[in-house]
Amino acid sequence: MQKYMIGKSMRFFFLLAGSLIWAGIWLTGFSVTHWLLYIPAVFFYFAAITGICPGIIISRLIFGEKEKA
Repeated sequence: MQKYMIGKSMRFFFLLAGSLIWAGIWLTGFSVTHWLLYIPAVFFYFAAITGICPGIIISRLIFGEKEKA
């Protein structure tokens, strides 16, 4: 599981991106915004809090690990 953990800079990025999406949802109106926009906002906060990003895990499974030079 340790190989799927993300660094502090990525966690901060996901926190910032999730906050911007939630601010946009709030400014637009919770009843007006489409439900699909809530999915990345929740996943970004999940990744920021736990350090585990499902999107990065799936992309690493599909494309493989990055080779170190």
